[in-house]
Amino acid sequence: MKSAKSESARIWGLRFHLLFYVLSNLAQVIVWWVYNPDHFFWPLWSIVFWGIGLAFHFWGVYSPPKSRIEY
Repeated sequence: MKSAKSESARIWGLRFHLLFYVLSNLAQVIVWWVYNPDHFFWPLWSIVFWGIGLAFHFWGVYSPPKSRIEY
């Protein structure tokens, strides 16, 4: 069974996800650096956990399709 989304749509979705990941985390790092660079680097949590989600998204887009066993 073919997925409803085309390969192109999946790749564009991943690109937008990556773009928002980079821009959002960059903004958080800038806010941290401007307001309290001497304290704990709190953007780390967003970078790590959102990065895990992004890695799963990447894996879902670029992993080889599963072979289907027909009985």
